Amino acid sequence: MRKLITIITISSLAIFNAYCKITVPPFFSDNMVLQQNAKVKLWGESRQNATVTISASWDKGKTTVRSTSDGKWSAELSTTSAGGPYAITISDGKSILKFKNVLLGEVWLCTGQSNMELKLRDNVISMQEEMTNAHKLTNVRLLHVHNATSPRPTDKIGLVGEGWQECSSESIADFSATGYFFGKYLNQELNVPVGLIETCWGGTLAEAWTSESSLRDIPSFKNRLDGLKVIPETNEGRIELYKKQMAEWEVKMQDYDRGFENGAALWTQNDLDDSEWTECEVPGFLQEQKIEGMHDFFWMRKTIVLPDSWAGHDLILELGAVDDNDFTYFNGVRVGHTEGCIMHRQYRIPYSIVKAGKNTIGVRVMDTGGMSGILGDDNNILLTKSEKEKMSLTGKWKCAASISIAEAPTFPLNTATEANYPTFLYNAMIYPLRDYAVKGAIWYQGEANTSMASQYKDLLPLMIRDWRRTWNFDFPFYIVQLANYMKVQTGAEESEWAELREAQLQTSQTLDNTGLAVIIDIGEEGDIHPKNKSEVGRRLCLNALGGTYGKEIEYSGPIYSGYEINEDSIRIRFSHCTGGLKAYSYAEKSDRPNLEGFYIAGGDHVFHKADAKIEGGTVVVSSPDVLFPIAVRYAWANNPVCNLYNGANLPASPFRTDNW
Repeated sequence: MRKLITIITISSLAIFNAYCKITVPPFFSDNMVLQQNAKVKLWGESRQNATVTISASWDKGKTTVRSTSDGKWSAELSTTSAGGPYAITISDGKSILKFKNVLLGEVWLCTGQSNMELKLRDNVISMQEEMTNAHKLTNVRLLHVHNATSPRPTDKIGLVGEGWQECSSESIADFSATGYFFGKYLNQELNVPVGLIETCWGGTLAEAWTSESSLRDIPSFKNRLDGLKVIPETNEGRIELYKKQMAEWEVKMQDYDRGFENGAALWTQNDLDDSEWTECEVPGFLQEQKIEGMHDFFWMRKTIVLPDSWAGHDLILELGAVDDNDFTYFNGVRVGHTEGCIMHRQYRIPYSIVKAGKNTIGVRVMDTGGMSGILGDDNNILLTKSEKEKMSLTGKWKCAASISIAEAPTFPLNTATEANYPTFLYNAMIYPLRDYAVKGAIWYQGEANTSMASQYKDLLPLMIRDWRRTWNFDFPFYIVQLANYMKVQTGAEESEWAELREAQLQTSQTLDNTGLAVIIDIGEEGDIHPKNKSEVGRRLCLNALGGTYGKEIEYSGPIYSGYEINEDSIRIRFSHCTGGLKAYSYAEKSDRPNLEGFYIAGGDHVFHKADAKIEGGTVVVSSPDVLFPIAVRYAWANNPVCNLYNGANLPASPFRTDNW
């Protein structure tokens, strides 16, 4: 029997060796860009113990390596100065791979959340012109990593499309607009090929892009990192784990939620006296209706009267969108649950619980922050029996608070769909790229971390060092500072967005080989995704040209560098004052008569709008309302009114001299 097993095993290996074709990761493809003047690694799989030969047309020689007993191989090639197109041939004596139209140039990672992910076709400024002329950018190439998560580092990676793409109206339409403009300007200024790797995901937290070993340095992540041990690697396993955890949570929650009694959803039943509940309007945010206290877990209910003809029929209940998660009941019976504030809710009501006369819809809302309520209109907040028989559910509802999230059992996370679990995106969308040679990275992220701005001061530099360790060199890293957003500033205000911008500024000042693209002047009040991505890409390119490629240009707006307190004023010093300081309007492309954006405070810590005057490379700040000033803030608001620039027409970064 042992001999038979041995024979079968050897035969199987022989068949494997005979038919195994040479393979490489999908980011090695036609049209790819490899980093110029570098040692670049190629790797893959082939037959066992085979001699693998790599030929590159920029080099007359050949590189030969031997595959291991499990067929894996890797090789290192030396690239020359920028150029191409070239060809690469990989052979193991039995099978062969050929790559054509290969360029040598500058390779950059384009990463972050939705503002990096925003596509050129999403109505960005100059969209149509860029798509019309895209075919002319023959030396800019695009690689788009597919969104994926993993609880552990993996070599698996998915791509949108088939490997590297040349620029065309089709390929740039679905690519990062910020990344595209950065690459376009870099190609024009350096006159070398540029390869752009888009690996980003909207709405994601910086901790999801950071490795476990690095996050261990921040104690607040310990519990979630320990939780990685029990998260299955497969998506199917994660779905089953979530179902199990959710069922356990539901049982526990019945002991905490005031809406339950003896295991029954009391607050969703027909005979409940809800006369003491607060009346509210649907659709609409409850906070905009001046209804307070409806955060964490609370209930909303509406009693309706159905005609006899509806009794005993399946119905479709639609609730538009619920901010954030909902657990929906009909006459005390659970009919659906959805997570995510933008998801449309549609649930089937079984005929067995549909009655003639009075029926009650009950929705337990889980609000994780910000606004809350049911959103939509008559077309998607309704009850449907048939195409011709529908009932609008908009109008008067009732609501009542239940329990805080802090008091409730810990809500389970669906790790099959959740991108924001710590390490998940690093493991699946950064780690697999670690051996692909790059020049540097551009990063547009922070909106998702604004509620934890103080933590971000540690987290962002930690993540940058983490990636540099992953690639094993301190590559350049350029950060897009958050744009102005929300209601325009009308006075002194506290701002989480300003604190997050401060964290980004501090990282660029304290971590070597980093830079900051300030865009405090091109945001939009009502859109978290400003459409002027061309200017974002240009300012990032200026950082790279000045910081990485040694061009003698001004690449930054004025940066706060210190202050002096005088008797009744404070003098602020700046670096990057090329061409002098000035009051300027980017939107109007013209100088302004008055400098705006400065606020000043005394010992009472109350900030007052200040008079600000430019004197050389400094700004002198004062106010008749502050006799003995001790602190100054500039552009310290969600959407500040500010206009300090240098002679290169680049805006000053927001800052504060205090740490209150």
